[in-house]
Amino acid sequence: MTTTVFRNASQLVGVVAEGTSVKLGSAFRDPGVIHDGTLVVEGSHIVWVGRTRDLPALPSQAKVFDLAGKVILPGLIDGHTHLIFAGERLDEWEQRLSGQSYQAIAESGGGIMSTVRAVRQASRSKLVELARPRLERLLSFGVTTVEVKTGYGLSLKDELRCLEAIADLNASGPWELIPTFLGAHAVPTEFANDRAVYLHLLCDEMLPEIARCGLARFVDVFCETDVFDLQESKRILLRARELGFELKVHADELTPLGGAELAASVGAVSADHLLCVSDRGIEALAHSGTVATLLPGTALFLGVEFAPARRLIDSGVAVALATDCNPGTCPTEHLPLIGTLACTRMGMLPAETFNALTLHAAHSVRRGQDLGSLTPGKQADFVICNISDYRQLFYHFGINHVWQVYKRGQLVRENATSHSAGKAW
Repeated sequence: MTTTVFRNASQLVGVVAEGTSVKLGSAFRDPGVIHDGTLVVEGSHIVWVGRTRDLPALPSQAKVFDLAGKVILPGLIDGHTHLIFAGERLDEWEQRLSGQSYQAIAESGGGIMSTVRAVRQASRSKLVELARPRLERLLSFGVTTVEVKTGYGLSLKDELRCLEAIADLNASGPWELIPTFLGAHAVPTEFANDRAVYLHLLCDEMLPEIARCGLARFVDVFCETDVFDLQESKRILLRARELGFELKVHADELTPLGGAELAASVGAVSADHLLCVSDRGIEALAHSGTVATLLPGTALFLGVEFAPARRLIDSGVAVALATDCNPGTCPTEHLPLIGTLACTRMGMLPAETFNALTLHAAHSVRRGQDLGSLTPGKQADFVICNISDYRQLFYHFGINHVWQVYKRGQLVRENATSHSAGKAW
C-alpha cells in the first residue's frame, strides 16, 4: 500500500480527534488548525496528522510532497443540491428583477413546474450529460461529496430516471454522490385539482418502489405554504421512515409554517433553508440534534432576508452550509462563495463557516464518521489550497484558491492558477 506524505503545509485545517461529532458553542469557533503541519495517507485513508517536526519515521518508498506556504483542508461537502435538471429559467429571473414574486411566477406555470417539463423531455443520458459539468465545477472548488436531489420528474417513471442518472454519475466518479428522493417537491400540474391522488401515489407507489430499487438514501419534502402543508409533509416523511429512508425537510423557507418543528419531531437528519424559522423551531432543532443546513446563495438570489444563523448557533443548533444549486433560485456551484455570504450576510465567523462546510456538512448527510475532518482513520478526501491562511478562502472572494483535490487518497483535480500562496493580490 502506497504511503504519501504532504509535509510543511502552512496550515492543516479541520484537525479533530477521532469520534468528534458536531461542534457546538465555543468549539464551533475552533477551526482545528495545526501550523507547519504534515498529512500522511496510506491507500484511501488518512493515517497521521501533526506538526512536521513530530513526523514519525516513514517507509523508504513513501512519496513525499513539500507544501510550503499552502493550506490543506478536508474535502468540502455540499449537502443540498438539485443538480439533476434540464433547461434554464432566465426569463423568470428577469421577471423577479422586474418585481414579480417567486410565488406569483409559480402560480402562472413557471418555477419548479417549468423545470419539470424540461426534465420529462430529457433522456437519462441527457440528464447525465447536463449534470456532469456542474459536478466538475463543484469539484474544481474543492467539493468532493455532493448530496443530489431529484424533484423535477414528479412521476414514478421520471423520478426513477433522475435517480438512475445520479447513480450513473456516481459510478463514473471521481466525486461521491448521496442521492435524495424529492418527489414531494411540488404537486405536478396533472394532479393540481386532486392533491389526494398525488399524495397516495407518493406514499403507496413511488416510495415503496424507490425503496425496492435502492436508488435513494434520503427522502426530502418541500414543507411550505401552497406546496405541502404540515400534515401532508408528516404523512410523507413517516411513510418514508417506515420504508427505511433517512429524512430531510425543506423547512420554513418562505413562511414560518413550522417545518423546523416537524423536522425535529420526525428525527430528520437536516432541516434546510430556515429563512423564516421561529424561535420555537430553533428550540426544537437544538433539542433534536437535527442539523440546520443554511443556503445563503438562495436568499441572495431571491433578494430576501437571510436565515438567522447567529440565533441558531447561539441556541446550540449544529449549522451546516450548502449551495442549493438549482436552475431557479440559486444557479451556482461556488461553495466557497457561499462561505463568504455566510460571513458577510449571516454574521458567521470564518472558523464557524469552515466547520459548517466540512464537519457539519458531513453530519448533514450522515457521513460524519468518515468525512469532514483531517482525522486518522477517515477517508482521505482533502484539498490543497494556494493560500497560507484558510480564512483567505472566504476573504478574497469570487476566485478559486483550490490547487489540488484528492478523493480517497487519489489526485482527481488540479487547477491551473496564477496566484501564489499567501499573496492573493
